Amino acid sequence: MDSETLKLRSVLVERYVTPLREGGSMPAIVEADDLGTYVLKFRGAGQGVRALMAEVISGGIARALGLPVPEIVLAQLNGDLSRTESDPEIQDLIRASDGLNVALDYLPGAINFDPAVDVVDSDFASRLVWFDTLVSNVDRTARNTNMLMCKKQPWLIDHGASLTFHHAWNGVVADPSKPFAPSSEHVLLPLASQIAQVDAELAEKLTPEVLRAIVDEVPDCFLAQAASERGGDSDVLSDVQAHRAAYVNYFVARLAERGRWVQGVIDARA
Repeated sequence: MDSETLKLRSVLVERYVTPLREGGSMPAIVEADDLGTYVLKFRGAGQGVRALMAEVISGGIARALGLPVPEIVLAQLNGDLSRTESDPEIQDLIRASDGLNVALDYLPGAINFDPAVDVVDSDFASRLVWFDTLVSNVDRTARNTNMLMCKKQPWLIDHGASLTFHHAWNGVVADPSKPFAPSSEHVLLPLASQIAQVDAELAEKLTPEVLRAIVDEVPDCFLAQAASERGGDSDVLSDVQAHRAAYVNYFVARLAERGRWVQGVIDARA
């Protein structure tokens, strides 16, 4: 997948349709100026801007690996839309999210993935477990699969809880080979019998150039806000370009030293 394919479109939110209250950050279905319908993830939600950065980065990595993710777009939101909403909580959320946000293409008719009913093969399961371990995604369990079924195909959604490392880091890569313990609870781990077989192929897709193209799609304002929330204690994160490079360096190191974490997830399955 080339860098042009990974570029994100920008849309302008024109109408707030309805909240999705099952989501912890209360995302919403919205309509945009391209006539599209999207699930909007709010910058002003409790999980903050890093959740939106995780959507862009982890979602971009998934797309680069050929995993099915609804189109991700950057969504401009006007805080004045809050005037049309009667719910004070929604009004506050819209006002707090004035400016740039992240949204995913809405899949009409999609239903939540049910591991007891919906069938995927071992190849897909192995690729998904490998990806979720790479990006340290805690949200793909039987309690919360974060997958939808649409036209008999699984789609990956909601990567805001991935990249757990970046909530308390200073931009320095530490122990990139560390196994990801939550992988032991992955909903598809029992089916993931081909992790060792898909490992090299998946890693080869994530070249430094591809990773840079993915991270380049994170808006400067997101990086600046995340750095400011750290209190200015990291020279690396305070510079936008160095901040970008820190993410690329993290994944380059994690891929270069993946033997330990790949074996960790294989052992967890055993």
